[in-house]
Amino acid sequence: MRRYIYIRYVCALVAAALCLTAFAQDTSTQEARKARLEREIEIIDRQLKENASRSSTMLSDLSLIRKKVSNRKELVAESDRQIRKYNDEIYLAQVKINRMQARVDTLTVHYGKLVRSAYKNRDARVWYMYMLASDNLGQAFRRMGYFRNLSNQMKTEAQRIRQMKEELEGKKAELQALKKDAEKVKAARVKELESLKADEKKADGVVKKLKKDQKKYRNQLAAKRKEVNALNREIERIVAAAMKPKSSGKKTVVDTKLDAAFANNKGKLPWPADGPVVARFGKHYHPVYKNLQLPPNNGVDIALAKGTQIRAVFDGVVKQVMVMPGYNQCVLIQHGNYFTLYCKLKSLNVAEGDKVKTSDIIGSVDAIGGQVQLHFEVWKGSSPQNPETWLKK
Repeated sequence: MRRYIYIRYVCALVAAALCLTAFAQDTSTQEARKARLEREIEIIDRQLKENASRSSTMLSDLSLIRKKVSNRKELVAESDRQIRKYNDEIYLAQVKINRMQARVDTLTVHYGKLVRSAYKNRDARVWYMYMLASDNLGQAFRRMGYFRNLSNQMKTEAQRIRQMKEELEGKKAELQALKKDAEKVKAARVKELESLKADEKKADGVVKKLKKDQKKYRNQLAAKRKEVNALNREIERIVAAAMKPKSSGKKTVVDTKLDAAFANNKGKLPWPADGPVVARFGKHYHPVYKNLQLPPNNGVDIALAKGTQIRAVFDGVVKQVMVMPGYNQCVLIQHGNYFTLYCKLKSLNVAEGDKVKTSDIIGSVDAIGGQVQLHFEVWKGSSPQNPETWLKK
């Protein structure tokens, strides 16, 4: 019976250790996610501060604030998940402590019985008389062994009780540490909710300003649409030229090996820079004038800190470097039948015809109209792709 209880106790210890390991790994993942969200909020805050005196960036500001609100909500959700996990761990730790306490109590009672038994038989003469009264030599040896085992058992039980009490105290200390960590997360959640309310209020203020002068912002959108359309036409022209046969009659050679490698890395490509996506791929409507369609986005816009270095997402050849209104310098890199476009660059580290490797620095991002954002596109032949499906999650 005692052996069975011991086995159950060991199994419980192993299960608890595995739970704690899983909890530590999950906590580490959550902390990394929270750090990323906080870093993105810091980038957005910096841009909003720099744009404070510019009325022309109102729509961009609204996008930044709403992205910030979204990140805040994610942080609150992360805190909620973390609090639930802490509560679960606190509960499991308390259950374990209760079981260990019950085990210590049982061992203590058993040890008390051994001590009382030894006290009753403390007189050595009684022991000798008890052995001499044996019916035979075998019984006398068994009785002598009993007294010897009683002494050894008392020492063993006393040591086991000491060890379990030490372990119990350690578990109680762990429980208190868990409770403290949980309180810190709860306090951070309260602070995050306050920041979230402030950001939502700021977004409402921007919406009110946009509603006051609809004509001005419609004109700004019209100008932006011209810039987007010009960029899209230029990319389509360059891609078409790269894919069609040469004037000499020779067939355009496409690096099929590179093409296949790029295709096989869908969803695995590194990001050209680390920052929040503030404008996503596709067609969208104005956040205030709901019936007004925004210029189509053939890529994504990533908010960054000033001077952030931009890196190639895959091996390839620089097909063209161009300057476009509203986008400053753009670099188009060919990867077989695929192309990646990097716009709103300031200084460049590459020129047309250069071969680049994954993560090579192309240049640094530029500040345009108060915005520090990389515009990034992925094309498959003449078809624009959603970059977020190609980049690492």
